[in-house]
Amino acid sequence: MVKDVKGRFDEYPDIVRVRLNQVRELVFEIVTDLALGKVEESLKWGEPSYRVKTGSPFRMDWKPKSPNHFYLFFHCQTKLVDTFRELYGDVLEFQGNRAIVLSLSEPLPEASIKHCLELALTYQDRKHLPLLGA
Repeated sequence: MVKDVKGRFDEYPDIVRVRLNQVRELVFEIVTDLALGKVEESLKWGEPSYRVKTGSPFRMDWKPKSPNHFYLFFHCQTKLVDTFRELYGDVLEFQGNRAIVLSLSEPLPEASIKHCLELALTYQDRKHLPLLGA
């Protein structure tokens, strides 16, 4: 983990750090499994951000004003969140066309989140496909 991202992770409450790290581990697992190359891990707007050459960048964060949730933010001008809503509207909660809202008190819906992350990390190759080829 790069120094500034680690510093940000260290600022989160313990439960938040654990949950965000679960998502981070999924990112690196997907990138390795699909041979997507190097992950650019950085801070964007003070939030951990992840990007690969084949994908659309996304960020994740927790906000003190919404202490029971954490968020995965996607570029609002993509079809990502609309696609996620179509696929997982019965499992996931969304905020507009830019975020997945996850509860800290519920288990991470790992299969659906992993699939959403895979679609984001391969977005450049899928953006022309209906439902991103899902």
